[in-house]
Amino acid sequence: MTYDPDNIFAKIIRGELPSIKVYEDDLTLAFMDINPQTRGHTLVVSKTAGIDLLSTEDDDLAAAIKTTRKVARAVDKALSPDGIMIAQLNRAAAGQTVYHTHFHIMPRWQGTELKLHNTIPAVMSEIEELARKIATEIE
Repeated sequence: MTYDPDNIFAKIIRGELPSIKVYEDDLTLAFMDINPQTRGHTLVVSKTAGIDLLSTEDDDLAAAIKTTRKVARAVDKALSPDGIMIAQLNRAAAGQTVYHTHFHIMPRWQGTELKLHNTIPAVMSEIEELARKIATEIE
């Protein structure tokens, strides 16, 4: 598989599509998932052209996981979940639907159902409020 520079995450990184940003640096971008699997579901994407963990350069992966930890800590402070699930899917059989290297940060509460993909969009005002809460906690 070759990298598609017109995938949805590449367009978000270039500013061609909107996103509700939580954090950004030179190598990564974190934003709210608009079809969240859990309340506060946040995505961290590498700004480089990698398809998945298996094809992305080590330095780019290191930057992405560093940002994932930074944002996960902020999610933990902002939302006080019972746990936090970090997911990184590789290829269709594993559930990957966007072929651009990314990590899912999913706060979890006891008794909530785990879904890999949600098809019901969230209310944008709720996602924007969660993004503000999370962004405030980033150190």
